[in-house]
Formats: sequence, structure tokens, C-alpha cells
Amino acid sequence: MAQAGQAQGRGQGDRQGTRARGLKLADILVALVIAVVFGIIYKIWGPMYDVFKPLGLHAEQLSYGMWFLAGTFAFLVLRKPGVAVLAEVAAASISALLGSEWGVATLWYGLLQGLGAELVFAAFLYRNSSVWVASLAAIGAAAGSLVLDFGYGYIDRLTAWNYTLFIGLRLVGSIAIAGIFAYSLAKALELTGATKPLRPASRQDYDALHRS
Repeated sequence: MAQAGQAQGRGQGDRQGTRARGLKLADILVALVIAVVFGIIYKIWGPMYDVFKPLGLHAEQLSYGMWFLAGTFAFLVLRKPGVAVLAEVAAASISALLGSEWGVATLWYGLLQGLGAELVFAAFLYRNSSVWVASLAAIGAAAGSLVLDFGYGYIDRLTAWNYTLFIGLRLVGSIAIAGIFAYSLAKALELTGATKPLRPASRQDYDALHRS
């Protein structure tokens, strides 16, 4: 009977954990708060592009990772499907409302960057929040931005080595800021205990509850 009860409890725990993976109102509100914060940061960060540019050799591409941070950080905090897209689009919207240099195009960038990160998290079934996956998601966001850069004609015709340097530095900046830094920031927040109420209960949590 005890084993049957434990099995039933585990089954209920698994189902509850699965249901908890869907976005709740609290998750959406937290994602929007993150988006507002990063939307303001995106706007403030804009001039950094021009600070790096005089250094030459596409050094400004190292600053790009900041504009991908909302999506990766929001997922690392909430670990729910759809959060990366929601946070990135919302942050881009805030940035646009504050007078982003790129105007309405900012929204399209937010969408493509969020989708790029979201697809990576989805590939790992939203169960892996390691620094490596965060870095891959940052690369996905960078890829989304590059698609639009080429589409809008923002990237001039370059030689092969110039393209390699341009794209390579954007990826490096993305990994450093939207990958490693986002992961470190989320871990620091996790140490405060602030993220615990936001996470779905796992099977291990329910097993520990029944053992007690």
C-alpha cells in the first residue's frame, strides 16, 4: 500500500510538474518586469556601439550581446517555454518606446533574437539551463540579429576575412554577455532564494516530500 501510495504521489507530482511548465500569470508578470529593466538598459547601452566603433576591426560587434540579454536571462530565471521570446520582444518594445535609434525595426530584432534563443532552449526540451546552453542560446539570438542585418542591408559588402571577423566578434560578445554573464547573473539571483517560488516543482521535490 505504501509503495502504491508513493507511486501515485510520484504520478501526481509528474503531472503537476508538467502542468507547472506552462506560463502562468505570475511568470508573465516576472518576464515583463525583466523586460522593462532590460528595455531601459538597451536604450542606455545604445551609445556603447559608437564608443567601440572608432577602435576599428568591427570592435563594436563585441557590444551586441547586451541586446540579447533579456531573453536568455528571463529563461534562466523562469525556465519556462516562451519566456525568451516574450522577454526579448517586450524589452525591444520598451527600447523602441524610449526612442531607440533603430525605430520600429527594433521590434523585429526583438522577435528574431528571442526566437533564436527560444529554439535553442526548446532543443534541450527546456530542461537544461547550464552556461553552455545559455551560450548556445546567445548564439541563436545573434543569428537572428544577423538575418535582419543582412535583410535590411545594414552590413556592407565585405571581404571573406572581414565577414569572419564581423560575425566572429558578434558571436564572442553574445556568448560573453548574453551567455556567460546572463548565467552568472541568474545564479547570483538564485543564491538569494528569490527564484525558488518561480520554478516548477520537480519529480525529486515530490519524492522528497513523500519520503518525509
